Amino acid sequence: MRDVAYKTSKPGRAGVDQDAILNAVPHPVLVVGQDGVCRYANDAAEQFFQSSRAVLTRRPFSEFVSFGSPLLTLISQVLESGTSTNEYGVELASPRFGEKPIDIQVSPIVDVPDQDRQVLVLLQERTMAHKMDRQLTHRGAARSVVGMAAVLAHEIKNPLSGIRGAAQLIELSAEPDEKKLTTLICDEVDRIRQLVDRMEIFSDERPVPREAVNIHAVLGHARELAEKGFARHIKFIEEYDPSLPAVHGDRNQLIQVFLNLVKNAAEAINEPDGEIILTTAYRPGVRISVPGSKERVGLPLEICVIDNGAGVPDDLMPHLFDPFVTTKSSGTGLGLALVAKIVGDHGGIIECDSASRRTVFRVLLPMHAGPLPAEGEAPRHVKSSAPSE
Repeated sequence: MRDVAYKTSKPGRAGVDQDAILNAVPHPVLVVGQDGVCRYANDAAEQFFQSSRAVLTRRPFSEFVSFGSPLLTLISQVLESGTSTNEYGVELASPRFGEKPIDIQVSPIVDVPDQDRQVLVLLQERTMAHKMDRQLTHRGAARSVVGMAAVLAHEIKNPLSGIRGAAQLIELSAEPDEKKLTTLICDEVDRIRQLVDRMEIFSDERPVPREAVNIHAVLGHARELAEKGFARHIKFIEEYDPSLPAVHGDRNQLIQVFLNLVKNAAEAINEPDGEIILTTAYRPGVRISVPGSKERVGLPLEICVIDNGAGVPDDLMPHLFDPFVTTKSSGTGLGLALVAKIVGDHGGIIECDSASRRTVFRVLLPMHAGPLPAEGEAPRHVKSSAPSE
């Protein structure tokens, strides 16, 4: 195995271990020879390809990507031409991790014999960039109905009151058959009023009053409500990090977020073996601007709601958090839009990954700087992987 030139503990010109420098790079870095064998892989490459360095450098690199991969084509082009090349937004497929959107940079390594040409491969996942772009889109979509909500509240609710009052007056002197019509008018007026009331939430631009919130208590409360109602026949599994810091947010609004997500998951499950998995984890490294200020906060707290339903249709995914987008015959399409608004108001990110039998709604939130609060009782269901009965 010819990786002597790259896997080395010799200090560089600055007196720093060269291998340590490459391992500090957060993106996968590989060296591939003309024979198609990987000569070097840093720590990030091991994680990316889910293989140890010893395995990566022992087998042909083509075994770690799908047949006909554009990455293999780029490596061959650079080996032949001797010039660097970049490709952006490439869907890299692998039998080990499925598909990932990445940016690729391939450069020739100089000062090596022509019969043993080698290239340096740098991969950069685009997942987080996509999350940030989508989140901005979600926030914009939620804000796009703010003006409309205010207009509806003013221009529709007052006439609705007049219509309902008139129907009630007619009902006083109506025949029994005619009373069915007046009852129908009142019911429909009430339904429209409820829709307008829900839309008024989008026009609330006041800052969120935030404090330290125990997210496990929030999830436990949402689960308890679900188990007593719409999800009483669904199994719950919880995989919690019991040492997770407190969330910097509003408890009631966060309950609304996760209750909506659990309800959405429950409605997507039709099979008798349906289950919803709630997970929490600490994922440092993401920072985003807080709406309405110049402050930038980290989003290390990851909360996921996972279901084994049929999944989200591909054509719906780009618009999943837009208002009035729904696949339900009786749905208004405001539930996930409201979730996106609340998460955005907290300075967080919400993202959805969906495939058949596994849909993941992932929420990233900022943590509170102080200690975990006392919520009046210990968080429910904190044991890892404890399925409900």
